[in-house]
Amino acid sequence: MEVHLKSTRLLDFESQAIRSLVQARSWMRIPEQERIGAVYDFVRDCIALGYNESDDLPASRVLADGYGQCNTKATLLMALLRACGIPCRLHGATIHKRLQKGVVSGLFYRLAPTDIVHSWAEVFHQGQWIALEGVILDLDYLSGLRAMLPPATRAFVGFAVGTDDLRDPPVAWNGADTFIQIKGVNRDFGVYDDPDSFYAKRGTNLRGIRRLLFKFVVRHVMNAKVRSIRASSSSHVTAASANKGVTTSPGGSPQLQ
Repeated sequence: MEVHLKSTRLLDFESQAIRSLVQARSWMRIPEQERIGAVYDFVRDCIALGYNESDDLPASRVLADGYGQCNTKATLLMALLRACGIPCRLHGATIHKRLQKGVVSGLFYRLAPTDIVHSWAEVFHQGQWIALEGVILDLDYLSGLRAMLPPATRAFVGFAVGTDDLRDPPVAWNGADTFIQIKGVNRDFGVYDDPDSFYAKRGTNLRGIRRLLFKFVVRHVMNAKVRSIRASSSSHVTAASANKGVTTSPGGSPQLQ
């Protein structure tokens, strides 16, 4: 289990920014299950959905960006968990690009690879490995997306979602697996000790001209779309926060009930 607690180039939890965050949030003072939940809630909601310039960024860079997608959020979540003494590993896969349709469209969608590198953290808790894929989308984004779609929408793939139940996806930490994009997975690469070894073997999503186009153009278009979807939830979240439908986990962020 020691290998699942080590720092790496990408899991740079010994950086000052991550050490200061862990201390400021007092995560080490709460029991393990609540500690996992608090870290999970932070990455899910305080690090909003957004597209970074690359998949293989160090955790401290993702934290500085203040946003992330599946791969970069997995890296940050793992770094924070390990900083809190919680063993974790990475599960690698690919998703079909249709899962991103709506966030990206037109020519940019056509240029995207059909199979997109995907990953999530798995935490070792109470003698078992538990998937934490549900950390990817912040609750404000999910609320905004629900507001755009017919109320009866349940099973859904698109707009960065792949779930059997959009109205009640398994994204809250309760000691069991969490998922939000799993229905888009089309290839499973298995588990890796850390994201460094995963990217060393599988690479990142884009190379060459496509990588530059994504870095300087496409991701900014995608991030603008994500912000517009999230903004539509603002009035809903403000109203909900005043009612008993929202609670806060220790050291964490609001959770939908």
